[in-house]
Amino acid sequence: QVQLVESGGGLVQAGGSLRLSCAASGRTLSRYAMGWFRQAPGKERELVAAISRSGGSTVYADSVKGRFTISRDNAKNTVYLQMSSLKPEDTAVYYCAQPRRSGSYYYRQINEYSYWGQGTQVTVSS
Repeated sequence: QVQLVESGGGLVQAGGSLRLSCAASGRTLSRYAMGWFRQAPGKERELVAAISRSGGSTVYADSVKGRFTISRDNAKNTVYLQMSSLKPEDTAVYYCAQPRRSGSYYYRQINEYSYWGQGTQVTVSS
């Protein structure tokens, strides 16, 4: 079965950086787009970034454009989210997710994603 395990979260000061990793197993990673989502207390889960299966296409939430970078290493079965210039409003639990169906492009809609990791907490202090 599909397993997604996030790591790399923690506490950081505003302006700092973190890199999240998502180790994937169970299906051939190179066949699937991937996404990073986040959920802050009292808010809905939202897409942060998504990447196509080749890594050639990416999309970002407006709130993180220019600060976050999604990437993947299919040989290592790992997807990354490099976060820079972090702000207190970036505080949330971050999840990586994999869609049910394969495809050459990325998916924006949360209902396209069937498999989720357990999440990793990111806290940005002001």
